[in-house]
Amino acid sequence: MDRPLGDVLTEIVGIAREAMPDTDAASITLIRGENAFTAAHVGQLALEADELQYQRGYGPCLDAARAGQAFLIEDMADEQRWPDYCRHAAAHGVGASLSIPLPFQGITIGVVNTYALRPRAYSDLDLALGQEVAAWVAVAVGNAEGTAQTLQELEEMRTAMLSRATIEQAKGILMERYKISADQAFNVLTRTSQQTNTKLRSVAEELVHTGILKGDAPTG
Repeated sequence: MDRPLGDVLTEIVGIAREAMPDTDAASITLIRGENAFTAAHVGQLALEADELQYQRGYGPCLDAARAGQAFLIEDMADEQRWPDYCRHAAAHGVGASLSIPLPFQGITIGVVNTYALRPRAYSDLDLALGQEVAAWVAVAVGNAEGTAQTLQELEEMRTAMLSRATIEQAKGILMERYKISADQAFNVLTRTSQQTNTKLRSVAEELVHTGILKGDAPTG
């Protein structure tokens, strides 16, 4: 008999916490359409940190899932990419975090999140382990979705893929315009999203379609 997806994901995220000794809590965020939710977690801290991001509509786990890019926060108290979220996460006791997107995604996109109480808890080995876990999650989610082919699901998948492509185009524009790196370009987009209270996808779409980026140009 097939096991429920939630049970499988909970087991996987438990393995992740055990495999990464400095991890105090871990979770799996899935995004379907515009709706993000924690599909599995071990440790209340992970659920609280996830919820702080869902409330704001941005944060390392959401941005990692949407952009297909891993984000390491070495010291939550000093992180400047998501200042409002990080300030509140640090107040909840989060010292460091690692957000790793699923390597191949379909109707549902997602990310594996790990949280540590101690700053600078994660190494390159943890990143490699997290990527393995993300691959297991992607397989589990893909199997659970099976042959779901409704028009609504296909449209959601199309939207997710177009969103990621648009973000990549916007990053390219900023890299060329300001002669900055891919990471710096993404930071500009996320900062603009937060400052203007606009979804990351919408900021990217406006830049791609009009050439206009709300807010100030990057200073470096």
